[in-house]
Amino acid sequence: MTCDHLGKIAFQKAKEFADRPVLKYKDETDAKWKDISWGELAQQIKVIAHSLIEMGVKEEDRIAIFSQNMVEIIAVDLACQAIRATTVPLYATSSSSQVEYIVNDAQISLIFAGEQYQYDRSIEVLQNSQYLKKVIAIDPSIQLGGNDAAISFEDFKKHGEESKTADAELAERQNRLSLNDLTTLIYTSGTTGEPKGVILRQSNYQQAFRIHDIRLTNVNDKDLSLSFLPLSHIFERAWTYFCMYKNVVVAVNKNPKMIQQVLKEVRPTMMCAVPRFWEKIYMGVNDKIDSFSPLMKKLMKHAVKIGEKRNLEYKRYGKQAPLGLNLQYLFYKKTLFKLLKKVIGLDRGLFFPTAGAALSDDVNVFLHSVGFNICVGYGLTESTATVSCYNPYNEKYEIHSAGDIMPEVEVKIGENDEILLRGKTITEGYYNKPEANETGFIDGWFRTGDAGYLTKEGRLVIRERIKELFKTSNGKYVAPQQVESKLIVDKYIEQAAIIADQRKYVSALIVPAYATLEAYAETAKIKYETMEDLLKNEKIISFYEGRIQQLQGDLAAYEQVKRFTLLARPFTPENDELTLTLKLKRKVISHHYEKEIEEMYL
Repeated sequence: MTCDHLGKIAFQKAKEFADRPVLKYKDETDAKWKDISWGELAQQIKVIAHSLIEMGVKEEDRIAIFSQNMVEIIAVDLACQAIRATTVPLYATSSSSQVEYIVNDAQISLIFAGEQYQYDRSIEVLQNSQYLKKVIAIDPSIQLGGNDAAISFEDFKKHGEESKTADAELAERQNRLSLNDLTTLIYTSGTTGEPKGVILRQSNYQQAFRIHDIRLTNVNDKDLSLSFLPLSHIFERAWTYFCMYKNVVVAVNKNPKMIQQVLKEVRPTMMCAVPRFWEKIYMGVNDKIDSFSPLMKKLMKHAVKIGEKRNLEYKRYGKQAPLGLNLQYLFYKKTLFKLLKKVIGLDRGLFFPTAGAALSDDVNVFLHSVGFNICVGYGLTESTATVSCYNPYNEKYEIHSAGDIMPEVEVKIGENDEILLRGKTITEGYYNKPEANETGFIDGWFRTGDAGYLTKEGRLVIRERIKELFKTSNGKYVAPQQVESKLIVDKYIEQAAIIADQRKYVSALIVPAYATLEAYAETAKIKYETMEDLLKNEKIISFYEGRIQQLQGDLAAYEQVKRFTLLARPFTPENDELTLTLKLKRKVISHHYEKEIEEMYL
């Protein structure tokens, strides 16, 4: 069954699959996972749509959803689309100033707030806003504080349940649904400037579903996907709706910090993730291996080597592995690798879309060696997510690439090796940003700002962000993300920011993995009072020097970190050093650590 508009997907599916589960959520009263059927979801959407109409929401009005992942925001989003309103998703960790900027830019009159933090920030914005008039508190435990402009989600829904006229208006709007409907405004993170609202219409989403249907031929109603990344991000958002389009059940994870427990409870067959998730698994597994007895450690390392040889030298090229190698791999697959996946909660996994940043080659090779079908890809908000990705059913992937170009997406390489895009998934532009639209396109092609190239097989390789490319005072170009990706796979390094622009050599600001480092200090019998004391200890500095030297062995000499500073606090969005998608704000970091940086060049 197809669906040509997300605004009616639940109503159409409910007619055919009323009792079939579509969403799962964890009930906080008994800690059990419960199903929501298509019929139940359609009814929820209808009530919310009626309530929005009763509250005076008109077609093309912008409605903000400011929440962590929960089933309610999926229902709200689809209800907005059902009445031809536009949703503006906000990251759950956004500050008041970030919310205020988007409210003013998109002229938002109504916000759905997930929990107390989002509610409090929304009220702060409402008190001084000429646009924001109403805040709807989704979680029933939210303290409204007697604010007349606030209403609980349950009281909001009563407007729809008691309405006598909204049903006719909903029917009329359903008849006017169009592929040209402005579905979402998703604001980019703004690493180098103010956020921009990316215009995504229903036609963009429908084309995304179509081309993923062509690429991902085996996705079906037997699958279970875990919604782990924020639904405010295009990657998770587009994937979740594609899953619903394909009748895949989506389990909604409300608390990202509980992901390890949730994985074991849900055991998904698919799940979107960013490289950092897999890097942490890689570090955790290797840390566990290091704790084994010498015999067990040797066995595990041998198993990984067998998996690498079989999966990367033979299987991915469609070649038959030698019988002995195959038998060894099958033994490890059914024992060590099976146990590893079960401990993580990914023992039923079929494939795992992974994007958002570069995945380290070492991590990528390891994951494929032990049997994780990692589907590395590349995409942007402006391209409705996927531009390219590994084909999970075609083993001929290239480790260093971002996979094969998606069907009907056009890619060409422009000046300065910039990746240019054209196609029906590509945005028409940015909301209220004529200057950005002028510079963001060239001859009908969207300028990604990423540099890369196409291999002779037509696969896309990403090299660096053009604006982030550093040039040393010796005239050498350094891609900071490439160097950083080498460092953060170390279990003692949580974050790294490379410094090199107009400098005579590369240096780095290193945020240690504090808990892991403290455990090492205890083992090494290093005494200290505070974290600052520990990071200044000569033994610790020497320890990191050795690890960093090993990590960057395959980099060119001019790319290697010559000096570094260990930081006693992490980079965070609250300090404005990270975007809400956890990308480094390099200018801010350079300003905050100006003194430390200068000391590395004395």
